[in-house]
Amino acid sequence: MAKGILKVTDKNWVQQVTTWRQIKDVIFIGIGVIMASIGLKGFLLPNGFFDGGAMGVSLLLEILTPLDLSYLIILVNIPFIYLGYKQLNLRFALKSTLAIFALALLVHYIQLPTITADKLLIAVFGGFFLGSGIGFAIRGGAVIDGTEVLAIQVSRKSSLTVGDFITVFNVCLFLVAALMVNLETAMYSMLTYFSASRTVDFLINGVEEYIGVMIISDFSDDIKTKITYDLGRGVTAFKADGGFGEKAKNPDRNVLFCVVTRLEVTRVLTEIDKIDPKAFVIQYPIKDTKGGMIKKRPLH
Repeated sequence: MAKGILKVTDKNWVQQVTTWRQIKDVIFIGIGVIMASIGLKGFLLPNGFFDGGAMGVSLLLEILTPLDLSYLIILVNIPFIYLGYKQLNLRFALKSTLAIFALALLVHYIQLPTITADKLLIAVFGGFFLGSGIGFAIRGGAVIDGTEVLAIQVSRKSSLTVGDFITVFNVCLFLVAALMVNLETAMYSMLTYFSASRTVDFLINGVEEYIGVMIISDFSDDIKTKITYDLGRGVTAFKADGGFGEKAKNPDRNVLFCVVTRLEVTRVLTEIDKIDPKAFVIQYPIKDTKGGMIKKRPLH
């Protein structure tokens, strides 16, 4: 009887988590579409600026051809949606399709006043709004700019990383823009791209970038106690053997591992130095965490 109740409870919990995740996805995608349309209609389109990636291709084609941007957004992203379906799943492709069509409709029908004529403000804030739209859409499990989908496909079949491909793609795009539009517009558009990309990074990774800290010390128990009880952070201890010199004679030693935010890492290092100034400490960035004794990241 108890087993049956547990199963029902588990199913209810799974359903609640799934439903809440779907609601958040819809909210994030909706916010993303609205923010991107503001960036396009209020800043970039009236002034002939563009961005990097698939959205940049759409904006550049809008300048060079008589086609409306709303149609170009759909046409340019169709191959990326297909790749997303092949690489990920049908759910991702459907959400991305709906997001792109919603953006195209908003771009086609809404009318916004030109907010500013200052080119620097257009580049910075146009990139901010467009990057916010792309970032929120990604948080919702969809894309309105499919360049990264193509980059993943290329990275699997070549020596280029995802970041390398996106960089090469955008450099080529801005070179074409400099030749076919004008150099000044291309330069301001590069600024738009940097603004948008930093905004996307912020929305995806958050302000609290996590740092993994690995500590090798003869005073591992004291350090573990200090981090756990005084700093309030979880620590995992690994059994390890030394491989060089005198340390190789001490096979029973602990290697500590903990995850903290970049704002806390200085305090952790200070406390380690107080206990063992000769401790060997390794730090490396971590994209995200879930569970454990870590602060919850905003927007998750």
